[in-house]
Amino acid sequence: MSTIAAYTSPALGHLYPMIAVLLELQSRGHRIVIKTLAEGVPLAQSLGFDATAIDPRIDDVAMQDWMAPNARRALDATMAVFGARALYEIDDAREVLDTYRPDAMIIDANCWGAASVADAAGLSWATFWPYTPFLRSRGVPPFGPGLAPWPGMPGRLRDGLLRPLVTGALERAMLSSLSQVRTAAQAPSIQTSDEFLCRAKILLVATSHPFEYEHPDWGSQVHLVGPCEYDPAPSEPPSWLADIDRPIVLVSTSTEYQDDGALAVTAIGALAAEPLHLVVTCPSGPPALDAVPSNATVTRFAPHGMILDRAVCAITHGGMGSTQKALARGVPVCAVPHGRDQFEVGRRVQVARCGTRLPARKLTTGRLQRAVNHARTMTDGARRVAEGYRAAGGPTRAADLVERHLL
Repeated sequence: MSTIAAYTSPALGHLYPMIAVLLELQSRGHRIVIKTLAEGVPLAQSLGFDATAIDPRIDDVAMQDWMAPNARRALDATMAVFGARALYEIDDAREVLDTYRPDAMIIDANCWGAASVADAAGLSWATFWPYTPFLRSRGVPPFGPGLAPWPGMPGRLRDGLLRPLVTGALERAMLSSLSQVRTAAQAPSIQTSDEFLCRAKILLVATSHPFEYEHPDWGSQVHLVGPCEYDPAPSEPPSWLADIDRPIVLVSTSTEYQDDGALAVTAIGALAAEPLHLVVTCPSGPPALDAVPSNATVTRFAPHGMILDRAVCAITHGGMGSTQKALARGVPVCAVPHGRDQFEVGRRVQVARCGTRLPARKLTTGRLQRAVNHARTMTDGARRVAEGYRAAGGPTRAADLVERHLL
């Protein structure tokens, strides 16, 4: 039996998919040690993990990208948050190594400090990516703005012109914070973001084809294992779910606050007269509503898996977790990206023809109604994506890779 340590950022949307992999490793006899956000510790302990909370100062460094006036400032704000959290992660991660002497470590891709400590210690470690890595890739638009892929020479010219601008902005924002973190962790210096990302022995990426683009130049370190789903659902469905006698549309907003409550409000207005029932989940807190129509249920948390098993469409903020959870069941998606990696997720929904994409800046009740109705006709595309996810292997393949490459 090996001891495998895990370290996550303060986001349930990152903890849950990692739990799926850790449970699979635990079932194979490995001891699991995890540091995660305080809210997730009781759950992790109930699953049999040795779980403790990350430094509380990490939770206090809140994402503020939603306040930025433009995408460039939002990127700078995001990278500054990761860098500030990373400095607190250093002592946290060292405590894990000193206390448990793990044989390997699986680290949330957003946790630069924990990754730098593992790197400095010479430990076998993997990064876990609940979203697409922002590694460079030929033939694919630069990661960030959610550009549509263009084939042939026009696409190569456009991407060649834009890549220095888009990737250069990411490099500057990331490296300005990361260099201080690497020095504090006594880890080798790095020159590019790609160099840092590839310091891990393997990258476990929780998506797969045909939802994700082809990346023939990513190399053997990067493994697309498909969605890794863990849903802390109750053993019995909530009573109100059994009372719903109409087709369901699930509406979900971000688990980490980004001021996307307008999506819930607009969805209720857009579909109030439709022969549907909306289940609206707002983990960061329900928005202020004058009234909730009879065909809507608004709650902070709900068992997404149980709801999606009865859903005909999902309206998401473009987060990878909620979007892929729907697609894994063959449920088409209407993605309304607000920021972060969501522009890329929304574009992939559109390109894979498994749903529709409506940028948040264009969000109106009329447009959302039309986008949802169109998405509902795209079940074949959603089922095709679901088949690709199943073929990728999910937590089972991720655990195989950890055992093969890290232990």
